[in-house]
Amino acid sequence: MSVRISVVIPNHNGSATIGTCLQSLFSSRYPAFEVVVVDDCSSDSSVDIIRSFPCRLIRLDRHTGASQARNAGARDSSGAALLFIDADCVVQEDTLARAAEAFLKSPDCVIGGSYAPVAYDDGFYSTFQSVFINYSELKNREPDYIASHAMVIGKEVFVKNGGFPEAFMPILEDVAFSHRLKRNGVRLLMDSSILVRHIFNFDLRGSLQNAMKKSKYWTGYSLQNSDITRDSGTASHELKINAASACLFLFFLLCFMTFRESFFLLSAAIIGMTNLVLNRKLIQAFFRVKGRSFGIRATLYYCLIYPWAVIAGGVSGTLLYVQSRRAAL
Repeated sequence: MSVRISVVIPNHNGSATIGTCLQSLFSSRYPAFEVVVVDDCSSDSSVDIIRSFPCRLIRLDRHTGASQARNAGARDSSGAALLFIDADCVVQEDTLARAAEAFLKSPDCVIGGSYAPVAYDDGFYSTFQSVFINYSELKNREPDYIASHAMVIGKEVFVKNGGFPEAFMPILEDVAFSHRLKRNGVRLLMDSSILVRHIFNFDLRGSLQNAMKKSKYWTGYSLQNSDITRDSGTASHELKINAASACLFLFFLLCFMTFRESFFLLSAAIIGMTNLVLNRKLIQAFFRVKGRSFGIRATLYYCLIYPWAVIAGGVSGTLLYVQSRRAAL
């Protein structure tokens, strides 16, 4: 038994990746699917690339954002099940089959997949990010949210629950949609067999900028919803502990350098070791996916450099939230 799947992809100036994305979809072994690409007023050559594939193309006349593009694609789809991915995602041969199987088992639920542990562009910073997201999103069977880079949802459920919020911040519309689904009594489930490979093309700068941006909007959204301490996907307890540990580690290290008291050095060491223990499952994933050399480098990057981008984004998000609250008074 099979179900017709509509794969909905928003695209905005995605010429660098959309061809690879569509090529992977049309190499799928699953027989019953359509691809609906919604172009969000691109100014590059991506529309010409999309037209070279047998997919449905919807063109928006102004740039409105990914949420409106996804909603437009869902409205114009014919499948009983919707699979949302992004224009920089590459499906595997069995991704659609896995999505169909999961939907047929739980048609009233929303099912989430994740990124494969190894990124499509297998550089250090890209695969670091892919392992981090894969671990964070899949560790809880019933998650706080399901990301739109691999979301399976029945069309009836999607329409009934109003689709993605269109008047929203630049990111996290999938988080807000997931939270609305949960409030409406819809169950969210993760399925580790539904995987896409992401094209990050990250270098050090790109990795840190991404961390700052995500942290900024996560912090603002979480403060607004009074759930800043929630274990929520990539905004996990482990990441928050890692950021707090970095601050404490630096504080005690500076105290040691100032006062030359061994107590401060010991305290810094204890903080560092505690952080490693509490993040051990993620660290084990770094080693498991790419071996010892990658695991050591990824652990050092995660503990010593990455948290400062997260902290900077968190501070920025807090200031943004405070400004918005003052403006509302």
